[in-house]
Amino acid sequence: MSVPPLPDYHDRMRILAIDAGNTRIKWGWFDGQRWVQQSWIPSAEAGKLGPALAALPLPDRIVISNVAGGAVRELIATALKPLRVEPQWIKSEAQRCGVRSSYGDPAQLGSDRWAALIGAWHLFHGPCAVVNAGTTLTVDALSGEGVFLGGFIVAGVDLMRAALARDTAQLKLQPGRFTYFPDCTADAIMSGAINALAGSIERMLRFMAETGQIAPLIVLSGGAAAFLEPQLNARVEVVDNLVLEGLVCIALDRSGEQVNE
Repeated sequence: MSVPPLPDYHDRMRILAIDAGNTRIKWGWFDGQRWVQQSWIPSAEAGKLGPALAALPLPDRIVISNVAGGAVRELIATALKPLRVEPQWIKSEAQRCGVRSSYGDPAQLGSDRWAALIGAWHLFHGPCAVVNAGTTLTVDALSGEGVFLGGFIVAGVDLMRAALARDTAQLKLQPGRFTYFPDCTADAIMSGAINALAGSIERMLRFMAETGQIAPLIVLSGGAAAFLEPQLNARVEVVDNLVLEGLVCIALDRSGEQVNE
């Protein structure tokens, strides 16, 4: 995939972008023109973020999406203190970076979903289903005019499998694979979960097409993207760390003051 350059007004702004999710804290160092480094640590080990960032030069700006809760936020804030830069904890807005929200209360939308929408608009600038396949699956519709129309939230592959193992007597959690015609229980569970997620994405594409969005693209990210991509009957672009792409766009946007929680 050819990634377009970010706007020319960045003035070589050095940005540390952090995406704190339920499972992983992803971070990236942007030097004003490109990603120099990207990595992650488990969210359960948020206290180790400081050492992970210690070798980086001081950034000009730090921008963060956090959906992992208050305790993780405090650990991140502590880890960032040596960098001597006040971080921007973003939240969703009515409008930013060419994207407009249709949520009745825009702030209710998860900051990670908002950043991913902005990242997808920057990269592809057209109608798309913005999909993050992580702990949960989120499927968000972005129109060809940059309007966030709404979206789904579904339990992810591991949550589905864990729920079956927890709440049934004979469906134990065990490794499985996707197949069209599963002939064992483990494969039946894995195939069922992947089909359910793929179906959610394809239904969103159908809804978008029925309301006038021509040939929307699937923009796919997240840890389960590799499972889902081969099963989707549509155009797919896989973008690693889509939330980080959006966070940099937000940090560089000069149309208004940045938002802090």
